[in-house]
Amino acid sequence: MIFRQLFDPQSSTYTYLLAHNASREAVLIDPVFEQARRDAALVEELGLKLKYTLETHVHADHVTAAWLLKEKLGSRIALSAASGAEGADLYLKPHDNVTFGERRLEARPTAGHTAGCMTYVLDDRSMAFTGDALFIRGCGRTDFQGGDARTLYRSVREQIFALPDRCLIYPGHDYRGLTATSVGEEKLYNPRLAESIGEADFVGYMTHLGLPHPKQMDVAIPANLKCGRPDKTTTLNPGWAPLTYTFAGIWEVQPHWLEEHLREVQIIDVREADEFNGPLGHVPGARLIPLGTLTARAAEISRTQPVVTVCRSGARSAQATILLGKTGFEQVANLSGGMLRWHAQRFAVEGGAE
Repeated sequence: MIFRQLFDPQSSTYTYLLAHNASREAVLIDPVFEQARRDAALVEELGLKLKYTLETHVHADHVTAAWLLKEKLGSRIALSAASGAEGADLYLKPHDNVTFGERRLEARPTAGHTAGCMTYVLDDRSMAFTGDALFIRGCGRTDFQGGDARTLYRSVREQIFALPDRCLIYPGHDYRGLTATSVGEEKLYNPRLAESIGEADFVGYMTHLGLPHPKQMDVAIPANLKCGRPDKTTTLNPGWAPLTYTFAGIWEVQPHWLEEHLREVQIIDVREADEFNGPLGHVPGARLIPLGTLTARAAEISRTQPVVTVCRSGARSAQATILLGKTGFEQVANLSGGMLRWHAQRFAVEGGAE
C-alpha cells in the first residue's frame, strides 16, 4: 500500500493519502482547500486514480478541498450521514466500508467532537484515522456543532480503544509537530482519555477548557456543509496555458506548447551569459536575466503578459517562478525539463551548436 501524510501549516491539519499498489486506486482523508493543487499534483505524479475524498467530520478550522478535487480528478465525496452536509456522493453509516482496490477502510462512528465524526480504520487494523476524536495525548473540543463530552468519552472507549494496542493512530491535527501515536500509548498516557480516567473526570475537564472559537469557524462550517463548493467558480489551473502543477509547488508548461506560443509570452532565461550563448543555445526570443539578479531586475518584466522561465534543466527556473511570485507576478510558469528537454525534442534554438 502507498501511504503519505501531508500537512497544512495554516490550520495544522493532516491530510492522508492511501492507495492500493496494484490497482492504483486511492483515497484522500481530510483534504484542505488551499492544498488542493498540491494534493492533485501528488496523485497525478504517483499515477493514482483518486476514488474518494473522505471527511472525518465537518471542520471548523479549514475548508475542505473535496469539491475542488472532484472537479479536477473526478473523485467522489464521502462523509458521515450524520454530518448534515449537502453535496456528497456517498453518505456513510456506522461500519460502512470504503474500498480502494483490494483495500478498505471501515467508517466507525466516533461522535462527540461533532455529531457526525467518523474514524476510518484500515482493513488489517494497523492504522486508524481519528480526525478530531482523538489527538496525540489529547482530543478535540466538545462545545459546539453538536459536540458532547460524554459521547466523545464513550466513542473513544468503544470504537478506538477497542482496536489492537499496536494500531497506529493518525490524528486530524497536531500543534507540536508530532505525527502519530498508537492505541496502546493513548490508553496509558493520554491526559484526558487514558483508561485510568473516569467519565466524570473527562466531562469536568472538557467543560472548563475555556477555548476561543476557531478563527475560520464562520467561514469554514458553512463552506464544509456544502462539501467545500465555493460560491464563485474556482479552478486549479490559472488558464492562460495548459499548465501542470508539480508536487513541489511549481507551475510548469510543456515545450511543445511554448514552441507554438512563443510570441504570446515573455521568455526569461535565468542561466549565466556563457550558458545562454553556449552549446544548448536558448529559446528564440528569450531574454537573459540571470537568477542572481532576477529579483532586482523584476521591474524590467511586464506584469501584463505571462512569463515562462527557462534554465538548463528546469531547476533554477523553478526557483525563478517562486521569486517572481513573491514580487507579485501571477502568470508565471517554468519550462518543464529546461533547455535539455527543449533541445532533445529538436525545437528551434538561437545560438548554440549541433
